[in-house]
Amino acid sequence: MEEQPAPQSESGRTTVALVFGGRSAEHAISCATAASVLRAIDRDRYDVVPIGITREGQWVQVADDPAALEITSGRLPEVPDTGNTVVLPLGTGSNTVTVTPPGQVPQALAEVDVVFPLLHGPFGEDGTIQGLLELADIRYVGCGVLASAAMMDKHIMKVLFANAGLPVGPYTVITDLQWRRDKAAALDAAHALSFPVFVKPARAGSSVGITKVADPADLEAAVETARAHDPKVVIEAGIVGRELECGVLGGHGTDGPRVSEIGEIVVSGAHHFYDFEAKYLDEANVALSCPADVPDTVRDEIQRIAAVAFEAAGCEGISRVDCFLTESGEVLLNEINTMPGFTPFSMYPQVWAASGVSYPELIDELISLALERRTGLR
Repeated sequence: MEEQPAPQSESGRTTVALVFGGRSAEHAISCATAASVLRAIDRDRYDVVPIGITREGQWVQVADDPAALEITSGRLPEVPDTGNTVVLPLGTGSNTVTVTPPGQVPQALAEVDVVFPLLHGPFGEDGTIQGLLELADIRYVGCGVLASAAMMDKHIMKVLFANAGLPVGPYTVITDLQWRRDKAAALDAAHALSFPVFVKPARAGSSVGITKVADPADLEAAVETARAHDPKVVIEAGIVGRELECGVLGGHGTDGPRVSEIGEIVVSGAHHFYDFEAKYLDEANVALSCPADVPDTVRDEIQRIAAVAFEAAGCEGISRVDCFLTESGEVLLNEINTMPGFTPFSMYPQVWAASGVSYPELIDELISLALERRTGLR
C-alpha cells in the first residue's frame, strides 16, 4: 500500500481536534485530561479545536477554557450541552468538521489534520471512536480499532497475552448470559480462586465499579456492583505484591516501541487498592514514585513485558502497561491501558518525565506519531 503524506495546514500550524467527555463513567476524568492538554499544548505549533461529548452522547463545540474542565474540590467537571452540534466528515475526501448553532445552517468549524481522542472507557477508548475516524479517513492519536477494543476487554486481553506467552494471574469471567441463567454456577469458578479477589467490570477503567472481596459471602454483591457498569465481569485472584507501571510510546518508522522508566503506586489511608477516589480525589494518601526502587533485573523484565505486550496487542502511539511484582520476585502482567490517565500528575506522563520527556514534548510526540502513520489498513 502506498504511503500517504501527512497533511499540511495553510497557516503552517497543525489543526488538532481534542475530543473528550463521552458517555462512560469516566466522563469527568476525560474532561480533566482535556484541561491538562489544553493548558500544555504548544499554541505556536497547533490550532486547537475542543470538541466535547456530553454524557448523553451529543457532540458539541465547547469553549477553549481549561479551568472549566478541571476537577476541583467538591466538583467533577462535565461537558455542557452548548447546543452547537459538531459533525465529523461522513466520508473520505474531506477533513472539514462542521458546527450547527441553534436555529442556523451548518457551517465549517475547521479543517482538522488530526484528532486527539482523550476519551476513557466505553464509547471512546474501546475502538468505537477509532472506527468512526477510520471510516472518515482521519488521522488520530493512539491505538487502532482492534487494539483499542481488545485491550478494553480485560477478558480478551488476558487471553491474548497468555497466548503470547506473557505471565498473567489467575482469573475467571462471568458473562451476562451465565449470570442470568444460573448465578450459583457462575460463582463456582470464582470461589475456586484465592481470596481476596478483585471483581471488575470487564470493559471499564479508572477503577470504576471495582470491589476488593475478602469474604466469599460478599462476592455476589460485588458482581452486581460491577454489572452496574458492564454486564460482563472479570474476577481476579488478589496478588500480594507491588504495583509497577511502564509507559510505552510507539516507534517512528520501522523502529520498535519505546519504554519508560518504571513507576510505582503506593496507597495508604482508608484505601485498600488504587480506587477511583485514590486516583483522583485523595492525593494525600497516594504516592507515585518514579523511578521505582527495584533491581535492574526487575526493571528490565517489566520493560521487556511492556514492549512485547504492546506489539502483541497491535498497539500504536500510546499505552501504559501495569504489572505486579510478587513477594517471590515474579513479575505478572496485569493490564494495558490504551488511553491512560493523561494529566501531568498521572502515572503515564510522570514515567516519561522521569525518562526525559516533558509533558508538552509528550503531546508533540503523540501527535507526530499520528501524523506520520497512514490512514486505512496498516
